[in-house]
Amino acid sequence: MKVATITALVNALVLALCLKGLHYFHLIKWHPIGFYKKWNWFEESSKLFQWTFFIFLLFIIGLFLYMTMRYVYIIPAVFSSLLLGLLVTITLEWIALDLPLQLTSFKKLSIPFMVIVICLLRFLLETANFHQREHTAQKQN
Repeated sequence: MKVATITALVNALVLALCLKGLHYFHLIKWHPIGFYKKWNWFEESSKLFQWTFFIFLLFIIGLFLYMTMRYVYIIPAVFSSLLLGLLVTITLEWIALDLPLQLTSFKKLSIPFMVIVICLLRFLLETANFHQREHTAQKQN
């Protein structure tokens, strides 16, 4: 559980930092914590609190993925991170940008965002797979 917590925390911090960088350099056309205004959450609180809560949400999601994917270690992390990353990023950007269901909408999706999410998912899933295989090997000895 200690490794899962550290891995999920590092994943959440790096993802939040990357999202801030992507927004700062205008590589994504939406704000990472813009959903607070959209859903009327924490509008009067400070940016520090909003980012901290966002990192906490990313941590919970990462921990859930780590714990879930530990038991699906038969599927290589390359495929699962690629498919899950594409699904998550396309869905998030489709919702954030409010894109119509047309093929021309794919041109508006952020490729750097997709690459970062897929790489971080690969890190998370490979770590989960490695520790599950190590745990299974120790049980057999």
